[in-house]
Amino acid sequence: MRAFWGWSASVALALALSVAPWPLAAQGADLPPPGLGTLRQDQVAVRLGTASLAIRVLPLDERVIRLLAPDAYSSLAELKRSRAAEIAAAARRAGLDSTTVFVVTFFGMAPNARFDPDQLYLSSQNAFFRPIGVVPMTPQWGEAQLGQRQQAVAIYLFQPGIPVLQPFTVFYGDQPSTAWESTLRVLDNERARVLARAASRP
Repeated sequence: MRAFWGWSASVALALALSVAPWPLAAQGADLPPPGLGTLRQDQVAVRLGTASLAIRVLPLDERVIRLLAPDAYSSLAELKRSRAAEIAAAARRAGLDSTTVFVVTFFGMAPNARFDPDQLYLSSQNAFFRPIGVVPMTPQWGEAQLGQRQQAVAIYLFQPGIPVLQPFTVFYGDQPSTAWESTLRVLDNERARVLARAASRP
């Protein structure tokens, strides 16, 4: 299954019910230094799906992606840089100066697998959030249909201030995933290791 989520040079993926602060959020707003993480993208992505679709959601928050291995971080950082103008334009159309951003991938698990981009949303702190904008990254996005092993990828924009470093739930239709809750523990442990590595440098 891991091979299905391979990245091309321009492709990535993004999420979840917040109830209480978690250790990672409590360690302060300082960003961990890039280049010292070891995590894979699959370790920080939320997965869910249907009989014909697999879906992966990956936050593009710097506090998350700086904990990835150097190649993975560079790829996601370049994705954000290369799509910055489109993200900013989509935010302006929604009347916002900033947004909470995820990369979402729909993967076809069967022939003629149909997907509905509007059915993906999230719940955080007892509130539900629909995307306020979408920046497609693959031609298949507009077709809303995938062949087996095909993928469609887009950047999803949600309103700013959604607490990514707390638990949240990702929904596709009526299918939920609360996997981010356990991912936060992985992130918290890796952040401590990254800070320790940075402190031990000359």
